Amino acid sequence: MPLALYALTAGAFGIGVTEFVIMGLLLEVGADFGVSIATAGLLISGYALGVVAGAPVLTVLTSRWPRKTVLLALMAVFIAGNAACALAPTYGFLMAARVLTALAHGTFFGVGSVVATSLVPADRKASAIAVMFTGLTVANILGVPIGTWIGQQFGWRATFSAVTLVGLVAFAVIALFVPKGDRPDDAEDWRADLAAILRAPVLLGLVTTVLGYAGVFAVFTYIAPMLTRISGFGEQAVSPILLVFGGGLVVGNLVGGRLADRGVLAAVFGTLIALAVVLAAMTPALGSPTAAVLFTGLLGAAGFATVAPLQMWVLSKAEGAGQNLASSLNIAAFNLGNAIGAWAGGLVIDHGPGLTFVPLVASLFPAAAVVAALFAATTGHRSAQLCRST
Repeated sequence: MPLALYALTAGAFGIGVTEFVIMGLLLEVGADFGVSIATAGLLISGYALGVVAGAPVLTVLTSRWPRKTVLLALMAVFIAGNAACALAPTYGFLMAARVLTALAHGTFFGVGSVVATSLVPADRKASAIAVMFTGLTVANILGVPIGTWIGQQFGWRATFSAVTLVGLVAFAVIALFVPKGDRPDDAEDWRADLAAILRAPVLLGLVTTVLGYAGVFAVFTYIAPMLTRISGFGEQAVSPILLVFGGGLVVGNLVGGRLADRGVLAAVFGTLIALAVVLAAMTPALGSPTAAVLFTGLLGAAGFATVAPLQMWVLSKAEGAGQNLASSLNIAAFNLGNAIGAWAGGLVIDHGPGLTFVPLVASLFPAAAVVAALFAATTGHRSAQLCRST
């Protein structure tokens, strides 16, 4: 894999830390601003909705820019947003700063995915995407546990200050190693790109992504209170257990990329079914500390095994559309799933059946994603037959 691909991984690492570290700090943020855990959890939903809004808009607005310029501009937004988070005087200000930071997320991963696939041969494209997304997994192995520990020891604001420094390093690495490149070829007619993306198979593919990731974040958003209030761990144990989750992310991400290189459709179905099974079994597992740690790792593995297959699948369904826009919209779909999952988990906690049953309810999302994927595959097959017959 070329060095430029690992520069993209560095940017993914910074964005991954700022997205996920808030999960380990919900108790601290809630206590500081005097809000409930469910209300603090809306900071995840707000970030995710910022990604959903920013991905298509910024992708279109920057479609005529060289891709390296886009990546650097987005990292600048990321740095400013995290600095604002560190200084937030109120919950509302923190929410606004999180949304600002999130605007960079979708387009960075969307454009970054296209750049990553352009750097490798055709039979390594899914693996190249997986390598870039390894930045997210490393963020969870190192960044999130360390960020959680910093927040617990020095206050959650110190965590966001540290993430701002990470953003500055990522900016420098991308500036040094990612090739300058030309303006993308598909920048001239985004309306045609959008029309292609609005085809039924593409939309169903995006729905599959939303549903699959809603299940992951319905649980991961509230992983800290689950481990402390159900499994009986102390707050100081959360950071080490998140290392197990991060290890699962690395394994699942790389395995998902390899599976997608061999067969995208089979990888989509296999990883979604595995995720549904893990979530369904996690509710009884939380009653045992040992099983809770094991299933935290399995959640990471099953959740991130879906990333590369779903990203490649939507790109294949959007054939004829602008790659940047299709890729960014699927990143937005991941984060819409994050927002829905965090919101749904909060409903289960506040209105029943309670925190213990969040994973069981969450398993319904990837199960529904399998159904959506079936419809997408069937619709795509019929569309292909119709094109051949005409």
